[in-house]
This record gives sequence, C-alpha cells and structure tokens, in this order.
Amino acid sequence: MDRFIRRADPRTLSVRDLLEARDQYHVHIANLPTVIGTAIGRYRIRLSDPNFTDEHTEQTGKELGARTLANSDFRPWSWPCVLVFVSEWLDRSKLSRHPELAVPPVLYLPDGRQVRTCPVLVQRRVSNLPPADTALYAADKFGPNFQVHVADQGATRMGVASAVVEDGACAFALVSRHLTSGTEPGAPVFALPRGKKVGIGHITAHGVDSLPLADIYPGFAGRDTKLTLDAALVKLDSVGSTNSQYLGVGGFGPVIDLSSDKMSLNLIGCPLFTVLPGGMRTEGCVHGLFYRHASMGGVDSLAEFLIGPRRAGETVQTRPGDSGVTWFWDEMADRGPKDAGLPPPTAFRPLAVQWGGHGFGTLNSSRATEFALATGFSSLCKALNVELVEDWRSGQSRYWGKVGHYNIGFAACFALQTSKAKAVFKANAQAIGVSDADIVAGKLPAATQTSQFIALADVPDLVWRRTRGKDKANHFADMDEAGRDAFAGKTLMQLWQQAPATRDPQVWDQFYSSIDPARKPEHRGALPFRVAELYKVMVQAVAAKQLDAYICAAGVLAHYIGDACQPLHVSQFHHGQADDDTDDAVHAVYEDDMLNQAADEVVAGVGQRVAAAPVRPLFKGPMAAADAIVQLMRRTITELPPTEILEVYQRVHGRGQAAAMWSALGERTLNRMADGAVTLATVWQSAWKEGKGEQNFTLAACKVAVPTTKLKKLYDTKGFAESRWLKEMTLADLS
Repeated sequence: MDRFIRRADPRTLSVRDLLEARDQYHVHIANLPTVIGTAIGRYRIRLSDPNFTDEHTEQTGKELGARTLANSDFRPWSWPCVLVFVSEWLDRSKLSRHPELAVPPVLYLPDGRQVRTCPVLVQRRVSNLPPADTALYAADKFGPNFQVHVADQGATRMGVASAVVEDGACAFALVSRHLTSGTEPGAPVFALPRGKKVGIGHITAHGVDSLPLADIYPGFAGRDTKLTLDAALVKLDSVGSTNSQYLGVGGFGPVIDLSSDKMSLNLIGCPLFTVLPGGMRTEGCVHGLFYRHASMGGVDSLAEFLIGPRRAGETVQTRPGDSGVTWFWDEMADRGPKDAGLPPPTAFRPLAVQWGGHGFGTLNSSRATEFALATGFSSLCKALNVELVEDWRSGQSRYWGKVGHYNIGFAACFALQTSKAKAVFKANAQAIGVSDADIVAGKLPAATQTSQFIALADVPDLVWRRTRGKDKANHFADMDEAGRDAFAGKTLMQLWQQAPATRDPQVWDQFYSSIDPARKPEHRGALPFRVAELYKVMVQAVAAKQLDAYICAAGVLAHYIGDACQPLHVSQFHHGQADDDTDDAVHAVYEDDMLNQAADEVVAGVGQRVAAAPVRPLFKGPMAAADAIVQLMRRTITELPPTEILEVYQRVHGRGQAAAMWSALGERTLNRMADGAVTLATVWQSAWKEGKGEQNFTLAACKVAVPTTKLKKLYDTKGFAESRWLKEMTLADLS
C-alpha cells in the first residue's frame, strides 16, 4: 500500500517544509515543559554514534544517552530536521511513565511529508557573562566595529557599529535598536577613536525591533511569528570623519542576499567569523535557522541565525556589549580541494549582524556553550531600505567631494565658445558630470558601483585611485611649501612665476628632494603636469577624429582641474598644521560635508557665476595648459588661504561644523569652483581648436553622445592617458 502514499525523501526537505512542520506542531511542542526553544537545521549525530564517521553504518539500536551540544555535531549526510532544545533528557523508562512529555520523533504533514525532530539537551546559562573588553584600535576615524555609546537615564548603553549604510541621500551607522530604544531622536551617539570620546552622530527615528516573518520571507509559515531585527540608524555628523571599512577585517564585499527562494539548509555549517572590538577574531558556523528565542502573549520571536562553534566542545567567544558585530562568510575555510589554486578573497561578504546571545550548558558541567543570535544583513537592508557602503575609503580620500567634482564638470559643459564644441559638450554633459537636479537630490555614483559606468569627472577618484597607484600624486601640488638648498626660500608658486626654466617635472622632483630626499613618489605633487599630459591626449584625439578619446580625456581632466581650485589641494597644509593628525578631517569636512549640506546653493551659485563669466583667451600647447592651471591655483590660495579654512574648522567642532564653515567660506568657495569650471572649459576649447575640431567634425556628429560603454572601456584601459610619477615625466613628453 506504500505506493499509494506520498512520502517525501527526508533528504530533500526544504526550509519551507521544515517551517511548515514546526508551525503545524507549534502548540504541542511549545507547551512541553522541558522545551526551551526550537530552530530548523540538520540532525545532530552523537560523536560516538557509528554513523558519525560513516553515512552507511547502521545504528545498533541501543540507547545512547543524552544528546548534547558537546557530544554531537551535524554531518554532510545529516537529515533536515527541527532542532528541539530541551532542559531534561527523557530516557525510555521515564517516557514509558510519562509519554505526554515526549517530543514527537516525526512531524507528519497532511500530504505525507515527514519531518524528523532532533532533541538536544541544554541548560540556560545561570550567571551573566562579564561585559566585553572595551579596548579599541588606535584608529584615526570612526568606523564599523567601533563600540558606540548612548547615555540615557543616568546610565550608558554600549554596542557595536555594524557598518556604514546609505539611503541615497544620507549616510548612517547601523547599530542595534536596543542601543537607541527609548532615547529621543537627535540625542548624541559617541565612540572612542584614538581612545578619545567623540560624537559621531545622532539617533534617528529610523529603527525596527521586529517584523512578521512573512514581511521578510514571503511564503514562509509562521502564525503569530515575528523575526527579530533589532536594528537602528545613527545619522553620521561627518562623512569625512568616517571610514566604512570594518576594523580588523577591511573593506566589505557584497552582502550575501537571502530571500524566500535563496534561503536553504546549505547554510547549516556555513563557516563564519567576526572580529570583536579590541581585535579578537572569533570563529563559528551556522547551527540553526529561525531559532525561537522567546514567546510572549502567543507571539513567537525568531532569530534568523543561531551561530555556534565550528567544532563540538568549543564555544563562540562573545560577550554582552558585542551587539552589532558583523559575521562574515569565511570563504577560505569553506573552500574544498578543487579550490586550492584560487587566490584568497580581497574582501569578505557579510552574512549576519549579531544582536544577542544564548549560553547553553550541559548537566554536570559549569561551562556553557555560547551561541550568537543574529539577523541576516540583507534582511536589515530590506527592512530599513538602505544599502551597504562596501568600501567608502573615506579615511584615505583626499579629493573634492562628489558634489564639487561633478558640479564643476557639469557646469563647464555649458561654457564653451564655438558652436561645434558647445554641441559636443552639451551632448556628453551627463557622461562627464552629474546634472544639477541629481546633485541636489543626492543621486551621486557610489564607490561600490565601479563595475558600472562612472561619470568621468570622478573616475580618477572612484576608479583610478584603485587601479592606478601612480595616479596618487596627480591630484595635488604643495605650491606654498618652501624649498631648501638651491631652492632655499622659494616656493613652487614663486619659482613658476619668477623662473620659467623651473617649469619642468624633473626640476620639481629635485625641489621635493631638497626638502626630503626620502619623500615618496606619491607625496611629490604633479598636478599641473598631469593637466599638460591630458591636454596633449585631447589635441591628438581631435586631430585623429577620435571623439570618444577626446571626451574621455576631457571628462577625467575635470577632476584634476577641480582639484586645482580646491585650496587644500595646492597647499602644504592639506592635512592641517598639527603634527598629531588632529586636523586631518578638515579635508573631508570642507570638501564633502560642507558642500553636501549646501548642495542646492552650490549648483545655483556656481551656475550663475559661470554664466556671468567673461570669455577667456585661448592658448596653445600642453605647457600653456599647465600654466593656466598654476594661475588658477594662485588665484585660489590668494582668495581663500588654506590657513583660514583651518582656523574656521578649528573654531567649531561636532554638529554644526559644516554649516559654520559654509557661512564663513561658502561665497569664496563658490567663486573658486566657478573659476575652476571656466578654466576647464577654456582648456577644453583650446585643445579643440588646436586639434582642428571645427574642421574635423560635422555639427551632426557633434550632437551625438559618445556611448558610455566606449568611455568606460577607455578609462579601464591602463594605457589610456597613462598615469606616471613625477620623476617619470619629462618636458620633452609634454611638448
């Protein structure tokens, strides 16, 4: 008769099957007095069982005693099951007297599917663990894996920043909801970079404690069941004072995206790791899914992941205060023999964020096995409508914020002088910069989107600083730094103005050596000569009728000329004046935060100034282009001295700093940006004329935008407008 009964192979049961079975038997199992909690996972086989080492060995049939976390583990051949954590192990003699206490060994579904249960004997941890060590890295900037603090009701609550996330307009630190719960929005949140308590942001109203399971995983069974999320957003006060990399790990890889269709029992046993504040690496693996950790008023609360030790008898090293740590997939530990030749991963992918923990002990043992309770990272992003900032690298950035670069590049596209040149740049404006409307709306490319086309004005920042190490020195020149020896008492600006023979990259290299012979190549600024290189590329492209190469070179040139009108890029004070890095954030606060909070005023003010600017005379030759940039630099530090920016920065700290800087420096910053845009348009027009663009192209061809696929292929090619150190440049190459 078995042929007429539907039986599902237990090995093929899915997450949906297990959740449905647990839901069907929920009332019965949850009301058993010995049951502490349930989860779905794979059957735990005792280490002493014959089939622990051999799938095909048959059981002896004798009673083996209590199954515990210490004496059992799951194997590749373990069946899908419902894990049932119990406080008392009932042997056969006791079950014969009290059959009503038995955990059903099989859960039968109406259509014939059969789901095994796997009882595991545990005990609740009796005493609380000591709090986590508050030792922190001596890091320059706040970032993920820093402990964060909220003061409320005369006490301090502590957690860990999980990551930096963004919603398309603002950047936030992701933290546990119970850290901010009950505290009014706007209350400050603190961290301890370099051991000093500093404000990093403010509590927002954006947070979530829990949601119905079906909201995150549509179609999964769970009556009156909620998934614990325990997450909140802290709006960062300063983007520039934040590093998105996870301390002790590095840049994030892509989030492991889970959904109803992707969630499977393959996750059981998945090796994970985290690094706790203080630097301790902790390893674990997924032991269970959707663990029922609490029940109140008929509503069950589930933890998406139950993370435990990788090996039986061990424990997960986690303590109170670790809420918020991110658990990453340990790809190296998960690789098999066939993967031996693969290179190690360059970034680790986050799977889950820890919000709590459970300690389970066994009878006659004082040692508890610690488990982390965690929520899927993708679930948090879905619930809060945010995206992970994978590798912002704001700690290493020394460039205009995106608002500045994209606005200068876009504004310049409408300041050309001849009809065909005007048509070319109008057609390609949104490939070079970002429109005013998108800048105001905050729709700017992210550093994580480099697999897609990036508007050209920020390619040197978002792309080339990763793929071209030699481009580092092309973004600045310390024009106010005094030389020594043969250059004693003279700055590069003075030498350029008074001794034209010094307008030579090799002479500049000697100048830097006079200050410090050991100065690294990346600290020998070459900005004017980089402009000369790109000018030459543009002229050659126009002469060869290669409109794509001309636009690509013109677009990336916008970045360097944007740097030339930024006072801190042309000064020795780009990191401030203090030797202890206390002024290091001035770059980012001035370039990023100040412009971001005034984006609408920036686009309006720069646009008005560019439109009113008189036409400038054209020039000929790469070194004439370099001279135009040095004159832009001169005007920049004359109108807006870098030391004044530092003075304003030092007067106001924390919240309101960017607004205060804008109030004091905004008008002159707009003047500098507009000057940069007009200078950029003049360089473009001069190269167009020198290459005979008006003769070589029809007006119809000029009105057609160059496909972004072509532009991306060009800027991804190392040989296109190749970047070089200053010492590798020669005057002959720039003629």
